[in-house]
Amino acid sequence: MENLDVMVLRTLRDWRVAGQRALMATVVRTWGSSPRPVGSIMGLCEDGSVVGSVSGGCIEDDLIYRFTQAYAAREPGHEIPSGPPTFVKYGITADEAHRFGLPCGGTLELLLEYDPDAAGLAQLVRELEAGKLMQRTVRLADGVATLAPAPSPTGLEANDKLVINTFGPEYRMLLIGAGQLTEYLATMALFSGFSVTVCDPREEYRGAWNVPGATVLSDMPDDVVTAFQPDRRSCVVALTHDPKLDDLALLEALKSEAFYVGAIGSRRNNEARHERMIEHFEQTKESLARLRGPIGIYIGSKTPPEIAVSVMAEILAVKNGVRLPRDMSVAQAKNVLAGK
Repeated sequence: MENLDVMVLRTLRDWRVAGQRALMATVVRTWGSSPRPVGSIMGLCEDGSVVGSVSGGCIEDDLIYRFTQAYAAREPGHEIPSGPPTFVKYGITADEAHRFGLPCGGTLELLLEYDPDAAGLAQLVRELEAGKLMQRTVRLADGVATLAPAPSPTGLEANDKLVINTFGPEYRMLLIGAGQLTEYLATMALFSGFSVTVCDPREEYRGAWNVPGATVLSDMPDDVVTAFQPDRRSCVVALTHDPKLDDLALLEALKSEAFYVGAIGSRRNNEARHERMIEHFEQTKESLARLRGPIGIYIGSKTPPEIAVSVMAEILAVKNGVRLPRDMSVAQAKNVLAGK
């Protein structure tokens, strides 16, 4: 599955290129709990088709009713208007919060853009597909949107004149080793919106491996990492248990800005990996501080799919800036589980 924002923008572009009327809704403010974060977008076509989301579904239903009833019933009053963008709030009262399925006390405000420019959407999609980080600025007076490269990921900004939203290319995952665990982890990463590349020079593993949507490479892992050029939206995970394949690739990944670099293995294997890298590759404890291992959140996992769940959960937590209870040792967690 591709990056959700890119999917929404691409679909909006296609609607507008085809001459269909559409609106783009963006979450610009939230108060209290909210189903979707600020910056989330959705598209609504005049025929009632929806892509993306701004809530759990009830607000989407209300927008469909408000702006597309005229298409089905050919009645005026419920159609996508023309003109500059407008704001709409949901969940201001307790009754509204209940009606729209918002959490207790939750309120959100949407920016509604009517008939966003097809050429501008097409340009934005092209830039994102090329791996660029882009800033889209909407002028509230007339709805004109302009694009510019963004120097770094930032949150949405809104004032009485402009709304500025930053869109990034999809997150990328590079997996070293084409084993069974990799199949589960790659599948989870794909439906979480990651682009997945798998590297394994061993034909006996690579030949039988197949997950639709993932790219499979046969070059040596360290060369693949170098060519991959991991950035702040990339993670690199070594899954072979083979130092000849994992170690050099991990060292290359640690030179990059990848937000997550880790390797499968027990605590003992992880300690041995650090010792090898310090002894043979002139590393230090400080230079290896970003190397995660054992990887995954401790959930008592035993099978490949359960291990993949724990690893994917950790990767998503790091991506989302959530501090993990990694500071609690696995041994302590096992004792808690055993009731000791």
